[in-house]
Amino acid sequence: MAVRCVALLVGTTLAALAAPAFAVPIVQPGAPGAAPRILTPEEASRVANTRFTAADVEFMGAMLHHHRQAVEMAELAPSGTANKPILELANRILASQRDEMKFMTAWLAARGVTPPPMAAGHHHHGAITMAGMASPEQMARLRAAKGREFDRLFLQLMTAHHAGALKMVEELLESPGAAYDPVLYQFTSDVKNEQSAEIKRMDALAATLAADPREGLKPGFRNAGQAISNLTLVAALPKPPGFFDPVNPANLPPPKAKKGVKPTLDPFRDDGQLNDKTEWSDRSPLLSFAQTDMAFAGDRLFVGNYHGFNTYRLGSDGVPVQLGSVVCAGGQGDVSVIGNLLIMSVEQNRGRLDCGAQGVADDVSRERFRGIRIFDISDIARPRQVGLVQTCRGSHTHSIVKGPEGDGRILVYVSGTANVRKREELAGCVPEASGNSSYFRIDVVEIPVANPAAARIVDSPAVFADPRTGELAGLWRGGDHGKDTQETRLTDQCHDITVLPARKLAAGACAGNGIIFDISDPMKPRRIDVVADPGFAYWHSATFNNDGSKVIFTDEWGGGSRPRCRNQDRRDWGANALYDVVDGKLVRRATYKLAAAQSETENCVAHNGSLIPVPGRDIMVQAWYQGGISVFDFTNSAAPTEIGYFDRGPIDAKRDVLGGHWSAYYYRGRIYATEIARGLDVLALKPSAMLSANEIAAAALADVGPSFNPQQQYPVRWPAVTVVARAYADQLRRAGTLDPAFGARLEAALADTDARLAQSARDASLAARLTALAAETRHAGLAETLRQIAARIN
Repeated sequence: MAVRCVALLVGTTLAALAAPAFAVPIVQPGAPGAAPRILTPEEASRVANTRFTAADVEFMGAMLHHHRQAVEMAELAPSGTANKPILELANRILASQRDEMKFMTAWLAARGVTPPPMAAGHHHHGAITMAGMASPEQMARLRAAKGREFDRLFLQLMTAHHAGALKMVEELLESPGAAYDPVLYQFTSDVKNEQSAEIKRMDALAATLAADPREGLKPGFRNAGQAISNLTLVAALPKPPGFFDPVNPANLPPPKAKKGVKPTLDPFRDDGQLNDKTEWSDRSPLLSFAQTDMAFAGDRLFVGNYHGFNTYRLGSDGVPVQLGSVVCAGGQGDVSVIGNLLIMSVEQNRGRLDCGAQGVADDVSRERFRGIRIFDISDIARPRQVGLVQTCRGSHTHSIVKGPEGDGRILVYVSGTANVRKREELAGCVPEASGNSSYFRIDVVEIPVANPAAARIVDSPAVFADPRTGELAGLWRGGDHGKDTQETRLTDQCHDITVLPARKLAAGACAGNGIIFDISDPMKPRRIDVVADPGFAYWHSATFNNDGSKVIFTDEWGGGSRPRCRNQDRRDWGANALYDVVDGKLVRRATYKLAAAQSETENCVAHNGSLIPVPGRDIMVQAWYQGGISVFDFTNSAAPTEIGYFDRGPIDAKRDVLGGHWSAYYYRGRIYATEIARGLDVLALKPSAMLSANEIAAAALADVGPSFNPQQQYPVRWPAVTVVARAYADQLRRAGTLDPAFGARLEAALADTDARLAQSARDASLAARLTALAAETRHAGLAETLRQIAARIN
């Protein structure tokens, strides 16, 4: 009985706890001054329900609308194309998206939510941005498109649409407490896996439809497929010994370790393709041997590398012959040359005073070096380090602003983009972003040519300060520019500053802004205009045209290591922005981006390039990492046009392997391009309908100054020779503005001039003919060239 009593007592106590004899009020207080609300137990439970959040509900509603547009696009396929793979893709999308829409509708209904109808073209659902949605204009284009045009546009829009869904999933998972519902979490995983796989299938399909030969090239490290137009590949030099890992020349990720099996690295088969049997880890490899920037002086070429730099002599055919190597790690190793001095940028914490490769382990060390190194290259095969300038942020890039003419001093602008060093390591460094901060500045360095060891910082102007308040952080503070815009970096640095001393101008690509400086006093650069761009993620580099009336800024979206030229990527992101310089102000004219879509495993974005000095035209050659090289005309800055290219297939079709062209520069009739993983390419321009043989020959004769450095420009001049006059005539003929009778008389006079010049003979009558032709033409460049030729033979 006692046991039963206890049992009964326990049971009674539990029942009493579960259902008390009197109701306890449950109160939900209102706003201050409002009456409280009495809740039932059921209502209170719902209020405290954490099985799903408002973000979950908003995500599902937004994704439902997102799927509806994908269905709408897929339903257009039968009337837009007869292409079987496209129709199969559309049917697959219809089946999967409709099925997922049923699931999302049921999930919302079970939680008492009815998604509101949404107007066509609406890209937002509450606070959720529905990334990848096609605009009403794009949908109208798709409805009107037929055949191959439909196929390409459908793949472009649908790929962007799927990529947008992945971004929505990513944003949900970053929201606190979201996707705790296991059913919802499984759904987000399914969306991520299925749409990622579909994007890869669409990329492969787009490559089969591509009209551009650069799309769908065969992958490979040593024998990748190539596409070339209006250029000739003169030579492809591998990296020199000591500047690649002999067991991993492509700089692949490390292999995965298997339990009980020692990892081995056998990356290549006999045919030069990557070995598919090797399993690779997800860890990114170091940039230990990446080729970087270049500088030229006379017949000497200097190629920077994360490992140091290499020196070459250019042959009569423009092909480099290696003379020496310098091992000195510490960053990109960007180089400039002036006279017999080479300046090298060092930014990484592993940089050492003695160029040692062992790095620096301590937080604060007397052995660490970050700044600019100065080498004596009188003996090009054995350069000697003769000077060092330590800076607070190191040197990512630098610009030679002034040569030693007159006072024997070289002035250099140093741009650091890394963290500020501790005061304990370098006196005067201020890591706080206020007061006398080492951020928001550039360094002006003075190098006495007679004593480079005495090089020093002479000023650190706060070029981003607000001129009215003096606040250091006076420009873009970082973040996005609103919905559907880029996340843009804070302007506390300049990545590149390109100087055009003859015009007393500099253009700064400064992370969050593009800037024009007046450098009349090179010691005190003065900001005269600044621009921002909602499509720019990182203002990276700048290039003036020959007379400084235009400047091209590049956006390094993805930092150079990400695929940003895919079919689904926006055409105005990761591109060039073209500006005219009008009365010291920047006026935006156009965007230029690589025309050919690149694959998921090809890092691609706008990067370094230079002018090709064709008289009368603005032409640039530019590197796009694994997007290859593009040559384009921007004479009309509102309508840039590609006129040539060179590209290789990806290093690997399945894995992200950093590679491609870092820089592409024109020098003395050749294009030199550093290939990050493979080596050094030399190319030549090829005559075409867009560029004549005379224009190519005239460019090769241009006087570009005593040296070529990446961030220093000289106004180019052309000699008074007949081929320059013919180049101008070709341009008039191409534009349809050359009178045939005038053209015939001009060519006859130029032919007679060639004969006289070959004999070193003077001819006053011929000089008079040339002068008369100069007076007859309205083309200023042609007229001036004819007058100069006339003066030579008079």
